[in-house]
Amino acid sequence: MNKQTFQFTTAAVDYYFNASIKQLKEIVDIQNTIIITDETIYQLHQSQISEFKVIIVPPGEKHKNQSTIDSIINQLIELQADRKSTLVGIGGGVITDMTGYVASIYMRGINFGFVPSTLLAMVDASIGGKNGIDVGVYKNMVGIIRQPKFLLYDVSLLKTLEDSEWSNGFAEIIKHACIKDAAMFEILKSNNLSSFQNNTQLLADIVERNAKLKTEVVQKDEFEKAERKLLNFGHTLGHALENQYELFHGQAVAIGMGYASIISEQLLGFNQTKEIKSVIENYGLPTKLEFDKERVLGVLKMDKKRERETINYILLEKIGTGVIKQIPLVEIDRIVNTFN
Repeated sequence: MNKQTFQFTTAAVDYYFNASIKQLKEIVDIQNTIIITDETIYQLHQSQISEFKVIIVPPGEKHKNQSTIDSIINQLIELQADRKSTLVGIGGGVITDMTGYVASIYMRGINFGFVPSTLLAMVDASIGGKNGIDVGVYKNMVGIIRQPKFLLYDVSLLKTLEDSEWSNGFAEIIKHACIKDAAMFEILKSNNLSSFQNNTQLLADIVERNAKLKTEVVQKDEFEKAERKLLNFGHTLGHALENQYELFHGQAVAIGMGYASIISEQLLGFNQTKEIKSVIENYGLPTKLEFDKERVLGVLKMDKKRERETINYILLEKIGTGVIKQIPLVEIDRIVNTFN
């Protein structure tokens, strides 16, 4: 277990790389810890967390809402959780989002940590302190930025994932490469899903590289006033598509990156769209979708990144260099209506 500590604005977070879920009891006090997980994860890993009190929720994004939060809070009250309690979210991004959110509002804030069990959660969702829930089709409309006490990385948990979930995670890895790490983009070009599935060290290295990349961005701009906005590459249109078309998050982001590359061509003269689409497709992800433009634009205009009549859109100057571009909503309308 390799412990590294990263300092954020108001908290230090311990990252345990190359760890095992069995080592969780070395990090927290079993008696004062409550695990939040979903039915799927619990069935897979019940034996490894049997010593802990556990709250189990239904799996899936559709349950990332206030109703589920109310249920968790009622169970915490029944378990007599107090300000000395620690919540540990074991699961994907839905679980980490809800666990961090509940921990931030229960008794005005208690400690929490994460054991991400999907590639997407390991490289993105669990990092950076964003915790929240959806309101209808509006993703993460309600939430808070608050850092966990720790993250425990056990890449062996990924062995149970379907290929679709591996692809889901690689969307965020590709995103990181596009905005910040041209060298990693070359690593992705020369490998594929099976390369990482069959090489534990290669997988552990790419997970740690991405976790540190996102962490460094967040450290510079924890409350998303400037550079952290770059992490939204592919997400602006992607979020507008995700819930309306029941896409995996990674699929939606991949489609969003495909279209953001085209917008980058039109507005910045970007000339590497084919390369990006090729890598996205090589990891089993889509780059386009036929969608109801009027309906999707309606949701997009409610995006948190909107500022009055403009929206902060993340584009690329070149692979490895993302930029924040303030685009008028009327221009977004025009561009989106040119998509096939």
